Amino acid sequence: MIAELRGTVWSSRPPTLVLGVGGVGYELDLPVPAFVDLPNGREGVRLHTHQVVREDGIALYGFLQAAERDLFRTLLKINGVGPRLALVLLSSLPPPELVACVEGEDLARLTKVPGIGKKTAERLLLELRGKLGAFAGDASGVGAPRLDDGSDEAQAALLALGYTAREADKMLAAVPGGAGLPSAEWIRQALRSVGQRR
Repeated sequence: MIAELRGTVWSSRPPTLVLGVGGVGYELDLPVPAFVDLPNGREGVRLHTHQVVREDGIALYGFLQAAERDLFRTLLKINGVGPRLALVLLSSLPPPELVACVEGEDLARLTKVPGIGKKTAERLLLELRGKLGAFAGDASGVGAPRLDDGSDEAQAALLALGYTAREADKMLAAVPGGAGLPSAEWIRQALRSVGQRR
């Protein structure tokens, strides 16, 4: 099992990066907000990892904080939540927000996450209840959202549409009066801004 890697970022295209360790490039998927906190240039980075071995291959998931990896592993224990969906959850709802969502039983907020329907959201609330207390404090500084309200979900959606992190940031920054908008409106306005520039 690969539990931790230390090296330099060779390339990145959220949610994937290639980390160079001793001349070997490891491909890892990270929660999207983690890319903001990655060091620039040749500065070293330490990633806590979770390795998934399947018949069709091996996948590595990386996290800047051990607490975030532990939360990822907790999500994997939920029936119907695989690594990809757990990563989308942590990309859309950084740990403090996810903990707040579960503690507040905010079903509406969870169903706004891409790939999370009402039944999955209800299962998450039921099975995670009382299990996230350890993450409330430890994860407080992990993956803090850069924008307000629905912008994190909008950014995850734009990345899924094939835009780069830089393009998505630029599009979201162009949204007029963004604070307070739901994620669907963030996305609509961001895509409209691209159409206006063309």
